Parts: sequence; C-alpha cells; structure tokens
Amino acid sequence: QVQLVESGGGLVQAGGSLRLSCTASGLTFSRYAMGWFRQFPGNPGKEREFVAAISWSEAGTPYTDSVLGRFTISRDNAKNTVYLQMNSLKPEDTAVYYCAAGTLVRRDPSQYMYWGQGTQVTVSS
Repeated sequence: QVQLVESGGGLVQAGGSLRLSCTASGLTFSRYAMGWFRQFPGNPGKEREFVAAISWSEAGTPYTDSVLGRFTISRDNAKNTVYLQMNSLKPEDTAVYYCAAGTLVRRDPSQYMYWGQGTQVTVSS
C-alpha cells in the first residue's frame, strides 16, 4: 500500500532552520505532485493550510505567502523523497507538517490522495 513517511521535525529557536523529508513507497513517485501542508495547534477541526507544492517535473513550485523567501520545496525522484527546507523560522510556523501526494499541483488539500502521518515542528521565541 502507499506510505508517506515524514521526518525532520523538532524543536528549534526562532531564526533557526529545519529540513523536513517525506519518503514515499507503494507508488510511482515520479508521476505525482507532492505538497506540504500544516495544521496549527488548537485548530484540529480546521482545514490543513497549504505550505508548498512541487510538480513531478519540478516545473511548478507554488508557496503560501507567509513562507515565501524562507521555505524551499524540492524533490529527489531517485530517492522517492520530497523535502521542505525551512529557514528563518518563526513561532507562528509551529504546527504539525504533513506531506501529501496528488496528480496535480494544487493548494486545496482535498485534491491530494495520499497523506503522511505528520511531523511536529515547534519554534520557540
């Protein structure tokens, strides 16, 4: 079956950096667009917020405005892995971060078919 496994989360001070990884199995990774979403604490019922996405060919990489210039999404199709490099982290970036796989790059989480279990990112002030 399809599995997406995130790693790389943790506790970091404001201004610091983290790199999240998401490794996929059970699907032809190079044919899927990949997205990163986040769920803020205290809002479990709210829709996950779009962070960034990348097409299978890396031709399209949209970001949400709040992370522009700080976060970078990339992928390595040979390793079935998508990354999210997060620099200049802020306390408001604190959330559970999820990766997802879909057929097209979209900002709407409902357009993604497969999801990881999430990794916690906590940014202290």
